[in-house]
Amino acid sequence: MVDGPVVAVRGEAYREVPPEIARFSVTARARDRDREATLARLAERAAAVRVLLDGYGPTIERRETGELRVRPETRRATERVVAWHGSVTTAVTVSDFTALGELMLRLADQDQVEVAGPWWSLRPDSPVHREARHAAIADALLRAREYAEALGARVTALIELADAAATEQPMFARAAYGQAAGGPPELELDPQPQPVQATVQARFAISEPVLG
Repeated sequence: MVDGPVVAVRGEAYREVPPEIARFSVTARARDRDREATLARLAERAAAVRVLLDGYGPTIERRETGELRVRPETRRATERVVAWHGSVTTAVTVSDFTALGELMLRLADQDQVEVAGPWWSLRPDSPVHREARHAAIADALLRAREYAEALGARVTALIELADAAATEQPMFARAAYGQAAGGPPELELDPQPQPVQATVQARFAISEPVLG
């Protein structure tokens, strides 16, 4: 229990910073009337994707095989199988953006391969989050002091501090396509700044106001 006047404030901090990583997905697909042929083509195309990714070495920070799907296509109102569909998706994480556009285009140039992304983001342990939280606390203290000064008082103690919200939204890329004469297509990616926000609720004890 606190005796004496209290001021409650909200501290906020907002930053826009360059992304640290980019993620995209690459999906190899196959379709054939014969199930074994579908599986063989899918394995071949997935292997080609793997070889291409291997060629970029340290450019790729992480890659994970996701969903593998093999399903029959049947005629309407019957169970007769007319074709087999197969797909396998790999999630790729890149921290070196210099070769990202080239890599994505080379993957998209593979037979029956779909590429989606990139999605820009910060690392979960990025120091930017910590800096934003510190800035939010400093903002709360500044506001409390301003209110106290307006009353002819001063902040004397912190009573309570709570983390109200912190958000960071992954963003898509803006892309520009081009092709040099006689050369391979080029893809320029503009990494989008990532919004980082921190908000705190704080209550401070203040000295007796001087009113009148």
